[in-house]
Amino acid sequence: MIIEVNVPVFAESITEGTLLKWYKKVGESVARDETLVDIETDKVVLEVPSPQAGVLVEIIVQDGETVTSQQLLAKIDTAATAAEAAPVQAAPAA
Repeated sequence: MIIEVNVPVFAESITEGTLLKWYKKVGESVARDETLVDIETDKVVLEVPSPQAGVLVEIIVQDGETVTSQQLLAKIDTAATAAEAAPVQAAPAA
């Protein structure tokens, strides 16, 4: 099942933030409540946790981009394992 990771609801006086850093890459497994990304607003730095355990399958917003309250950040596949989601790299020909 695909789960969406969204920006938390900001306080009333905050309209946007900046995505600082992803802690996981596409294809990596994540645990429930593990910090995925930091978002900086003019008042605070928010840690966005994973809503479910699974594999990070898509990142929508990249580091340095501006985000708004409840914006879609990424998608997690709760049925996948990291080995299934990681891209297979072929060995270079000798």
